[in-house]
Amino acid sequence: MFDVAIIGAGVVGASIARLLSSYNISIALVERRADVSFGVSKANSGIIHAGFHHNPDTLKARLELRGNKMFDRLKMELGFPFQRVGILVVAFSVEELKTVEGLYARGVANGVPGIEIVGRERILTLEPKLNGDAVGGLWAPTGGIIEPYGFVFALVENAVANGTRLFTDWPLASAKRTGDHWQLISEGGEVLEARRVVNAAGLYADDVSAAFDAEEFRIIPRKGEEFLLDRNAAAFPAHVIFPVPAKNSKGVLVIPTVEGTMMVGPTAEDIREKEDTGTTPENLDRVFAMAARMVPSISKRDIITSFAGLRATLPGDDFYIELSQKAPGLVQAAGIQSPGLTAAPAIAEYVRDLLIRDGLELAEKEDFVATIERGPRVCGMDPAALDELAKREKTYAHIVCRCENVSEAEVVEAIRKGHTTLDGIKFYTRAGMGRCQGGFCTYRILAIIARETGMPVDRITKRGRGSPVVLGRIGDARPDAEQSGARPARPEGQS
Repeated sequence: MFDVAIIGAGVVGASIARLLSSYNISIALVERRADVSFGVSKANSGIIHAGFHHNPDTLKARLELRGNKMFDRLKMELGFPFQRVGILVVAFSVEELKTVEGLYARGVANGVPGIEIVGRERILTLEPKLNGDAVGGLWAPTGGIIEPYGFVFALVENAVANGTRLFTDWPLASAKRTGDHWQLISEGGEVLEARRVVNAAGLYADDVSAAFDAEEFRIIPRKGEEFLLDRNAAAFPAHVIFPVPAKNSKGVLVIPTVEGTMMVGPTAEDIREKEDTGTTPENLDRVFAMAARMVPSISKRDIITSFAGLRATLPGDDFYIELSQKAPGLVQAAGIQSPGLTAAPAIAEYVRDLLIRDGLELAEKEDFVATIERGPRVCGMDPAALDELAKREKTYAHIVCRCENVSEAEVVEAIRKGHTTLDGIKFYTRAGMGRCQGGFCTYRILAIIARETGMPVDRITKRGRGSPVVLGRIGDARPDAEQSGARPARPEGQS
């Protein structure tokens, strides 16, 4: 019997689990997919918003500003990639400047530190990559960039180290109230019991609410297509670049990533299907036309991949975080779209307070450990330091991913921490995220997974059920491969 079960291991569920793990209670973190952050969070733009886009009377505005302020301490404790590079909103006309003035007034009302309206000379000094036709804009120095999946992995790892039980591949099918607690039943028939439950299921929060016979609402997926540019592209600005916002979107952005690449996007299209993550040539052309208006040096030639993420929206466009009025012991945390990543640490506090209001007694753990340990990273390491490291552990000298300079030792660390899909290893180590997009390293990673887990290669998946990597034989990539980097033999009949 758990004191609290959290449904959904994206950034919101992970933040709640990590915070609650600092108290003397038992926690289950339940995820329908093969690994944490594999839902909405994996395709997040990775922006820590400053807090000027939303009205002060909205819940998301209050939690966004509070969350923003919490990231420096979280980075110090958990070590995920995060930088406060600042945000610029660029105006190209007097009319757009009027909108900027409104954003500034909203930011001041929300209490955003350091926000200012800047003229043409100042904005071009701040960001020389901008189009010279800019007439001014907004500068918010507290905005930042983050590796979203790295953040989620760190939160969950720390929560688990402090006693949280993680259940992956656990899609909820139904819930039954029994006495003073809930029975949660998975699609495979597994049962968990918990006195209180938090619905942080993202795109599936409406389905989870229905399983509890709780409030009726409909999550509307909002699709955003994004395009990733090579780290060697000449267009890189130093700050996150926003246009003047549109009616239901913050617009197409130019985003330097914390890993050294750059993203352009997203689009914003309300759709019906919760698994529709396809991209289109039409949106590529539209996105790059909008981005090039702000940063003219952007080029499609630098694209290394495209992807789409889905945001979990609700009518009214605010967060829905409340105690259920229909299902006892259930907290609803739904409709957490942008700026949900920024707000996530503050959402965790808000949910904790709702649980206390519902009668949950919390006593802080004396032995709570706020930090996690992670092995060395080869990328960017001084050659002399790498040589010394490889003398102690030779697999640090075995480079698996050339594009991102990821070693075999780092891949093994990811596997031993429970990430046994290609995407899980990619998000944990960055292997496969570079210019060749896994063309060089995939077969090496498959061999390492097979060797470390004993899993047959044809059982290894990209992202869990329904995503096999290998359909048939790939030669000598097998569990007992002596060298993880050994080249597979050609299958019979191939030249």
